[in-house]
Amino acid sequence: MQMPLPDPAALAAAPRFIDALREALGPEGVIADPGALRPYESDGLTAYRQIPLAVALPRSTAEVAAALRIAGRFGIKVVPRGAGTSLSGGALPLADGLLLGLGRLNRILDIDLANRCAVVQPGVTNLAISHAVAGDGFYYAPDPSSQIACSIGGNVAENSGGVHCLKYGLTTNNLLGLEVVLMNGEVIRVGGRHLDSGHYDLMGILTGSEGLLGVVTEVTVRLLRKPETARALMAGFASSEAAGAAVAAIIGAGIVPAGMEMMDRPAIHAAEDFVQAGYPLDAEALLIVELDGPKVEVDDLIARVSAIVLSHGGTGLRISESETERLTIWAGRKAAFPAIGRISPDYYCMDGTIPRHRLPDVLRRMTQLSAQHGLRVANVFHAGDGNLHPLILYDANKPGELEAAEAFGADILRLCVEVGGVLTGEHGVGVEKRDLMPSMFNPTDLAQQQRLKCAFDSDLLLNPGKVFPTLRRCAELGAMHVKGGQLPHPDLPRF
Repeated sequence: MQMPLPDPAALAAAPRFIDALREALGPEGVIADPGALRPYESDGLTAYRQIPLAVALPRSTAEVAAALRIAGRFGIKVVPRGAGTSLSGGALPLADGLLLGLGRLNRILDIDLANRCAVVQPGVTNLAISHAVAGDGFYYAPDPSSQIACSIGGNVAENSGGVHCLKYGLTTNNLLGLEVVLMNGEVIRVGGRHLDSGHYDLMGILTGSEGLLGVVTEVTVRLLRKPETARALMAGFASSEAAGAAVAAIIGAGIVPAGMEMMDRPAIHAAEDFVQAGYPLDAEALLIVELDGPKVEVDDLIARVSAIVLSHGGTGLRISESETERLTIWAGRKAAFPAIGRISPDYYCMDGTIPRHRLPDVLRRMTQLSAQHGLRVANVFHAGDGNLHPLILYDANKPGELEAAEAFGADILRLCVEVGGVLTGEHGVGVEKRDLMPSMFNPTDLAQQQRLKCAFDSDLLLNPGKVFPTLRRCAELGAMHVKGGQLPHPDLPRF
């Protein structure tokens, strides 16, 4: 993985740029000391590190806009950063760039239960939203495993999901409005507290754009009523193929669980050693299914799913009879990533999505790739929607193992595309999958996506080096952008 070489002009302008930032944000809002910059050198994809030119810590939308205007004036690149939990290198800094940290914008601005929404700043953690409305019987549905730490702004940037995305959708399905600052400092609002807009779906474009189009400074999220009843069941299987067949049968029966997760043997053992959730250690695969809704409906679905699981060879069937037991069943799955960290010095967390029916074949091929690359792999799946999270185990202190892990991960992602899937389900492209984009998109596709970036960021200063393997100048693409409310070509008709 290579990042762009530092721009000598940007480095030369750094002292004047930092002085201008301090004047706008105050001395406490800017970090430039090399030692103090060290905590910002990486994100959740810890294999890569880079000290940024400086860090800005704005306290308001106005300060975000000021920082972007100043960066534009000096030609300084900008990397937005939330909580830094990105697993694709999306918040990896640049040596000649400003890291724009949004952690100080961390207030819940309004809770509007009448419209079933909340307005929050981007630094609010995912779980904090649900905690704020739990007393009134509401919650925010997307629940990434890092929800105790990840910020809602980062969730918007990566279109995060979680174990309940099968029924309730990803971040994009749970947003109503955004406030976004463009690279030129202009503040725009898309959506609102209403359900739909009659205009272009700019919110859909901005969600999952990985900080390449604008900086999110306010988010209006959809709140849901807590279901009357939620129950979980789990069962072990003699093979991942058998568990995958049970998943297909459940969906094929017209049942849409709130969540449906799979773990293979290495992940089962790591999670059980970590949290003692009562997982079956003799199983090759574990399936967890949660049903929610009115009690009578949940009881019926639990019976139907249990029958399907048993008919596909499930053993040790366990069904939660209390909220405590339900949370215990989920505890191991929620802690799977840190649990793997206890059995390997390092691990490389991948993210790809495949058609559900291809799961058995992909698992077989993944086993072959594990032997080929000489590295172990533990698998955790959002089984219901085919989102895979293989965890490649390696030791960065052993020469060549990081490179082997990267090659193994790239082969897994190419396999996902080969069977009709996609490069990412919820972690984003970032730098991790950037050079694999041509395996999924042809040059015309990539050029069209870059034209969209040019419409928002004509100088290509926002998070460059991410997503696109080659970032072409906007003039080369024949891209247009609106500036000062006017089109750049006066001969074109105005509407």
